[in-house]
Parts: sequence; structure tokens; C-alpha cells
Amino acid sequence: MNVFDNYDIETVHKQYEVEVKERFSKTDAYKEYEQKTADHNKDKWQQVNDGLNAVFLKFAICMKNGLAPCSDEAQALVKELQNYITENYYTCHKEILKGLAKMYVLDERFKNNIDRHADFTAEYVSEAIEIYCK
Repeated sequence: MNVFDNYDIETVHKQYEVEVKERFSKTDAYKEYEQKTADHNKDKWQQVNDGLNAVFLKFAICMKNGLAPCSDEAQALVKELQNYITENYYTCHKEILKGLAKMYVLDERFKNNIDRHADFTAEYVSEAIEIYCK
């Protein structure tokens, strides 16, 4: 199942609930995430996750157009990604953003989802984030 496509959000949620709680339940970000998403139904999850995928698609297009991760366009997309996460999931400060950059390439579930837009998009996003956070 695609990490961001929640056609069966309950199954995905249950599948990763233990892992997520073990890793993040004591963080403020997790508590904020729970509050922001508490009333999400399947349609709301689809809308939110489609929006996130739209940002990753923009990264893929930027990469396909030959723009470097340090380009103004790619850096603007990092800011857009950061804002989107903050608006829809939890406050995404630079430390969290740097963690996401690593997760996008090290966790195959995220990497495969992001790379469905184009091969190596996850690496491109990760590098753009690393530059942005310096």
C-alpha cells in the first residue's frame, strides 16, 4: 500500500500505529498530529495526502526540468513542503524537516512512494531539504 494514498486508511493506520507510537508518541509533534487529524475520515485523508503528493510531483517536475536541488525553485518547494506539513500534520521546524529528508531515502515505503513520480525524486527532495536547512 502507498504510504500517502490512503484508499484504506484504517488498514494503513493500524498497520503502522504500533511503530509510530513507539517512535514518536512522546513528542510534541505526535501530540499535535493526533489533534490535527483526530476527525479525519477517509475522504479527508485522501484530500490531505493528495495535496502532499502534489508537492512531491512538483519536485519531480523540477528535477526533470534539470533544476538543481539548490535552485530557487527547488528551495521554494521545500518551503512549500514544510508549510504543507505544518498546516496538515504537525509543526515542521527545520530539525523535523531534516529528519524527514533522511526518512524519505532510508525508509523504502516513503522512497518508493515519492519515486513513483520519477526515479530519484526522493533523493532530490532529500538533498533540497538538506540545503534548505543549512
